[in-house]
Amino acid sequence: MPDAAQLNQFGAPNLPGYLGIVITHAGEGEIHAELPVRAELMAPNGFLHAGSVVTLADTCAGYGCVTSLPEGAVGFTTVELKSNHLGTAREGTIACVAKAVHLGKTTQVWDAVVTNKDSGKTVALFRCTQMVLYGKG
Repeated sequence: MPDAAQLNQFGAPNLPGYLGIVITHAGEGEIHAELPVRAELMAPNGFLHAGSVVTLADTCAGYGCVTSLPEGAVGFTTVELKSNHLGTAREGTIACVAKAVHLGKTTQVWDAVVTNKDSGKTVALFRCTQMVLYGKG
């Protein structure tokens, strides 16, 4: 299973690296990450853009899926992402913890909680479903 440093390297040239998402823990069935809040991640109204929060949660769930693929699988794709936004942040860091709910042969389901690291308040709750992909044989 890849560790946090390997996952950070994996995502560095893509959207997670571009946004500044940092994986802080990769364990069996659980991924932790952080995202420093900065001007480029804000909506025009001055609050953290929901897309920034969704990207953090989807990245955690996706990396969890990658680290939990069943034998013979070649990848995955997100098929559903539900989010409930309960708060926001204007500065500091947001953190995410994603945990496996279902690790099947054809689908995985992950729950993710994003919090304001400084206040501890919940920013958003997520449920992500991934379809496990297999090569043509």
